[in-house]
Amino acid sequence: MTATPRAVELVETAALAAADKLADGIIAYDVSDQLVITDAFVLCSASNDRQVRSIVDEIELRMRQAGAGLVRREGGREGRWVLLDYLEVVIHVQHSEERSFYSLERIWKDCPQIPLPELVSAGPGGRTQGPPQTPPSNPGRTR
Repeated sequence: MTATPRAVELVETAALAAADKLADGIIAYDVSDQLVITDAFVLCSASNDRQVRSIVDEIELRMRQAGAGLVRREGGREGRWVLLDYLEVVIHVQHSEERSFYSLERIWKDCPQIPLPELVSAGPGGRTQGPPQTPPSNPGRTR
């Protein structure tokens, strides 16, 4: 059994929303062979509580626009680890400290990853990571 097309669509929606709010380490797993309660997990993190809440708000907005109904929301008050349950997809938005401590990737590493849109996999907020690009040198200019 694999994640349904609807679950994959919702994964992409959530991942793009998280990327737009500069979430770190966005990853999705197809857990349909391991769990009967959901098809996919989306994991992402942020460096502070305020950003966690901002990511959660954007994901909820985009999922609602995609016609997905939120079944359960846990952990919103503290802003350290928020779980959003949409039945087909469960989304974990964690503070980076919680993400390191609980290491959910380690638990689900044997499950296949769901490919994410290029804007998501490029890095936080869809930007490529690495040093800033230097402008090309002027070939007519000598030092």
